[in-house]
Amino acid sequence: MYQPPQFRSDDPALAAELMRRHAFASLISTDDSGFPFVSHLPLHLEERDARFVLLGHCAKPNPHWRYLQARPEALVTFMGPHAYLSPKVYPDRLRVPSWNYLTVHCRVRARLVEEPAAKDELLKKLIGDHEPAYAQQWRSLGEEFAQKMLAGIVGFELAVEQWSAKLKLNQHRPESHARMQQAYEGGNDDERELAEWMKRLGMEDRQ
Repeated sequence: MYQPPQFRSDDPALAAELMRRHAFASLISTDDSGFPFVSHLPLHLEERDARFVLLGHCAKPNPHWRYLQARPEALVTFMGPHAYLSPKVYPDRLRVPSWNYLTVHCRVRARLVEEPAAKDELLKKLIGDHEPAYAQQWRSLGEEFAQKMLAGIVGFELAVEQWSAKLKLNQHRPESHARMQQAYEGGNDDERELAEWMKRLGMEDRQ
């Protein structure tokens, strides 16, 4: 991804936070013809020996797992909050609109998870991320039903070999920051989250 230095973050804690808070990712591989193939799915992030590992699964009819098996290297992207930036935030008129966003891209190497017990463990980690109370219901559904559901998916472990985080918040235009934050604080969920990130990055008081 295009990465101007003013938007780059090398902080793994910030990258991990974005991946956990915005866990619905895009997994991008190539199909057998060499054309990009994308699956949109939630991923569970783990940190092992100071390295990121992503866990997920897809339905068995989805050919994506076969592409991962044949070509293990893939790309995962996480899109965090994003919002339009109006030129009204500037003190003069010689400006153009833009878009602010936070994202993390991961170059990964895939390993399939096909053993039922390992897939069950993977599912429980995803349940823990999104609805821990459902774990009891999953355990109560019965062994036959659980095995049927597990047979219908293929899990995968994605070892992150390289990652990059981009925090595009108009850092290079300090004259816009005060009015940009004010506009975002009164906006939708994404805009309010961007305003919070501005505060965290120490941008809120720049005039």
